[in-house]
Amino acid sequence: MCIRDSYKGPSLIICYAPCINHGIKGWQKGIAQEEEKKAVEAGYWHNFRFDPRKAQNGENPFTLDSKAPTSDYKEFILGENRYNRLAKAFPEKADALFDDAQQSAKEKYDRLLRYQELYKPE
Repeated sequence: MCIRDSYKGPSLIICYAPCINHGIKGWQKGIAQEEEKKAVEAGYWHNFRFDPRKAQNGENPFTLDSKAPTSDYKEFILGENRYNRLAKAFPEKADALFDDAQQSAKEKYDRLLRYQELYKPE
């Protein structure tokens, strides 16, 4: 039986998928995966899973796979054309928006850590 057939309910996969429009240079094999890894390391994207079946076995159904960010958030986003263009066109406004986005990403990671505790079996 395929794993996707093992759960009789809805499944949802949301992913970060960089594309050439992000301005990532050299789309040789593996570059997208490297960019995805950088997104997680910067706290731009978080990897987690939720499997309600685990609760029936006394396990935590929520799994946070991402570690705390280890690289610079702003440096990561400035590697993408859309953010870089904004920073060049409106430097002060962009800086404020990037600060807000970085704070938001930190708050999201903290919230995911709380979910990990919230769903922990008693």
